[in-house]
Amino acid sequence: MDKIALLKQKKQQALIGGGAKRIEAQHKKGKLSARERLLLLLDEGSFEETGMFVTHRCDDFGMEKEVYLGDGVVTGYGTINGRLTYVYSQDFTVFGGSLSETHAEKIVKIMDLAMQNGAPLIGLNDSGGARIQEGVVSLGGYADIFYRNVKASGVVPQISAILGPCAGGAVYSPAITDFILMVEHTSYMFVTGPNVVKTVTHENVTSEELGGANAHATKSGVTHFACANEVECIDHIKRLLNYMPQNCEEDAPVYAYDIADETRTSLNNIIPANPNQPYDIKEVIEAIADAGSFLEVHKQYAENIVVGFARIGGRSIGVVANQPAYLAGVLDINSSKKGARFTRFCDAFNIPLLVIVDVPGFLPGTDQEWNGIIINGAKLLYALSEATVPKITVITRKAYGGAYDVMNSKHIGADLNYAWPTAEIAVMGAKGAAEIIFKKEISEAENHEAILKEKEAEYIEKFANPYGAAARGFIDEVILPEETRTKLIKAFKMLEHKVAKMPKRKHGNIPL
Repeated sequence: MDKIALLKQKKQQALIGGGAKRIEAQHKKGKLSARERLLLLLDEGSFEETGMFVTHRCDDFGMEKEVYLGDGVVTGYGTINGRLTYVYSQDFTVFGGSLSETHAEKIVKIMDLAMQNGAPLIGLNDSGGARIQEGVVSLGGYADIFYRNVKASGVVPQISAILGPCAGGAVYSPAITDFILMVEHTSYMFVTGPNVVKTVTHENVTSEELGGANAHATKSGVTHFACANEVECIDHIKRLLNYMPQNCEEDAPVYAYDIADETRTSLNNIIPANPNQPYDIKEVIEAIADAGSFLEVHKQYAENIVVGFARIGGRSIGVVANQPAYLAGVLDINSSKKGARFTRFCDAFNIPLLVIVDVPGFLPGTDQEWNGIIINGAKLLYALSEATVPKITVITRKAYGGAYDVMNSKHIGADLNYAWPTAEIAVMGAKGAAEIIFKKEISEAENHEAILKEKEAEYIEKFANPYGAAARGFIDEVILPEETRTKLIKAFKMLEHKVAKMPKRKHGNIPL
């Protein structure tokens, strides 16, 4: 056989991977093959494969008899919407996608190239874990990957799609990346599986209940997106990348936008007359953002805070907003962690931040205190204080107590702070404040309720408005709700060349 014919034969063997029958079995489970996933993800004809002919080096336990070109992972680079991207896609049809020494080396090479050339890294995970036959070298391969995940963090965007099993030590690579996507009913993540859980804790739990997409989307917050199928998952990855720069040295994307009448009169009537009545903050975000541009992140987790990407006047921004429609928008442990994590991503990749505030304070109770609301609330405070990207705040209604400070107040480095006329900026709610300030007068009065209402009204008139804060310069302008979008377009444009000098240090010590 001549050399060209041999090359063609080997390429064909590599493309088949674990064999047509195994790929067909994957399809019956609603799963695509490793290569089909890459064809969907990357621009047509752009994929360039590396390491196609790599094979494992293990001769123990009969492994020398089973050798597949590529060794269970397809690696390479291509473009997504014309932008260079590095990718790897694990092939479950080859030894269950298990990670061997050479499998890891292929992934590591791609990760190194991504960092050297400043382009996003996307991992399509579908692996049974470390290859047991190889022992410690497969574990070392995982550690090599983890180390590079950490080195790449904040340098290039890293996205992990979990498209099958991801168990044991394998979960820590996706956990270090910026965004995790899972597919309902076909993917799962856990450190120890259902059998071990049953042995140790005597709990009967299925893989889906323990570490399925819905469990991690709603309970643990491990996954940022739970997708109905693999096609939807891959579409989400493409959409996510549209809001991000290639690396930490580039600015967030700005898309062409023609300024027109940006007045949004619907915002004038969005705040209920009753200050205790909820409304949906997503309606505010949708009205402020460019039409159809809002992409919510962590949608099903800690719903009392909303985070996600949007565009305002064609400019990519990150949105962090209290959600009064859920737990009155109060800050708790999970919402603080959710907001802090998203804030730090945006700051790392030069994506300006818009913080929309309607917060009555931090959630009280023994559960919150004993589980560390102090430390976890401080994470959000730290993240927003640390961020050097353009930061703008809009207070729509309540901004009470320490939560006012934490939610990107002027005092922690916000560039511009706007308030609607409905804003209430105070240490606490009027009723509670009146009960404390006028305790003696109320207790001595014949009609306690009447005097309480009178003092409550007095407190509201003095403090439950934005004008006291504006007089101090803590609010830059009190604006009509309908003007919000216009103000933000101009403000983000004004701040586009912001430069912030930080003290020299190795790194800060965020309260983890």
